[in-house]
Parts: sequence; C-alpha cells; structure tokens
Amino acid sequence: MSIDWAAFGQVFGVSIVVTVGIVGLFTLGIVGTSRKPGQEGEAATATAPGTGARAGAVAAFALCAAAVAYGIYLIVAG
Repeated sequence: MSIDWAAFGQVFGVSIVVTVGIVGLFTLGIVGTSRKPGQEGEAATATAPGTGARAGAVAAFALCAAAVAYGIYLIVAG
C-alpha cells in the first residue's frame, strides 16, 4: 500500500483554508448583528447595528449556509 503524500497535503491545505474562511465569515456575521455599547457615562443602552452592518451580516451568513449546503451536496451526491 502506498500513500500519495502530495494529495494528502493538498487536501489538508484546502481543508484548513476553507475552515478558516467559513469561521471568519461566521464571525463577521456575528459582529455585524451585535449591538454596540453606548458611550461611557451614558445610560446603559445599546444601539442597534446599522443597515449596512446588518446586510453584511446576512450576506456572511448566507455564504456560510451555501458552503455547508455545497459540502452536504458533495457528500450525498458522491
């Protein structure tokens, strides 16, 4: 039995890059939907994120969902 180390390394590298990318996208989605704390000395209120931040968060979550759906497609179709 022989192991193709080049193919193994390629799969490992792509897996790391895709994992970090999806986690990064999900993190951007979380940050885009988080409430911003008020200024120091003000009442304990938090401001909602702006429209652009919310749209970016929705886009990040949609890309994460698309990546997961594509992965499931690759597993099921194979």
